[in-house]
Amino acid sequence: MKKILFGVVGILMVIQFMRPNFNNPKVDEKIALQADEKVMVVLKNACFDCHSNEVQYPWYHNVAPVSWVMAAHINNGRRALNFSTWADTNADTRITRIKRAKQLISNGLMPKGSYELMHPKAHLDAKDKKILEEFFDQQLEQLKKS
Repeated sequence: MKKILFGVVGILMVIQFMRPNFNNPKVDEKIALQADEKVMVVLKNACFDCHSNEVQYPWYHNVAPVSWVMAAHINNGRRALNFSTWADTNADTRITRIKRAKQLISNGLMPKGSYELMHPKAHLDAKDKKILEEFFDQQLEQLKKS
């Protein structure tokens, strides 16, 4: 039993040296999403830690294997929708991503439940969802005109 315990502890120690890249790319305000303050507050609380280059890393991002899962979530989130590179994304892609975000939020699939457990401020109540829905509808209207 001691050998198994020492083996597990040894593995846990070794994997701490296999660290993902947690650098936030520089944010260029010219291409980052611009919105009014109430929209930005909701987005920053509920979305930016996976969908921007402005991730606020919690202390446990240094602990493997949690760090690996977190890095995968952030990379996938940025790939799906990155508010820090919003203006560099073509209009058709933005339309698709906004529609998908609206659908996920209205169905309660975003933010992810596992994320909300560790980040209670990320929870979207009915008021927050309405703010985002109105903002997304406004964005869709603007994009369809251009």
